[in-house]
Amino acid sequence: MTAIGITAPAAFHTGTRLRLTQRGRRVLAFVAALPAVIALAFAIVGGGSALASLDEAPVASFETVLVGPGDSLWSLAEQIAPQADPRDVVDDLVRLNALGGVTVSVGQELAIPLEYVAGE
Repeated sequence: MTAIGITAPAAFHTGTRLRLTQRGRRVLAFVAALPAVIALAFAIVGGGSALASLDEAPVASFETVLVGPGDSLWSLAEQIAPQADPRDVVDDLVRLNALGGVTVSVGQELAIPLEYVAGE
């Protein structure tokens, strides 16, 4: 009997590693950054319309009152808006006038929102 010779399988071709040139890296970086650039462009264009709507916003209007002797924010709130809760009116006065607390001085000028002035 003769032995049939079995040959070894052909060696697998491992191929060469993929190497990117400098130009290839730049193209790959550009393609990867393209969605972010497009999103940023849409945000800038859309943000411009939001800023344009700010120009149309109404300006807060108010009148002023001079604090007299014996006046407090509470007493002023009761005089200005007797129909409203004085706590809400005092809070609005503090915010509108950027007061650090709830004490006022004689001769101090306070801004009063028109929503309470119209109620008189």
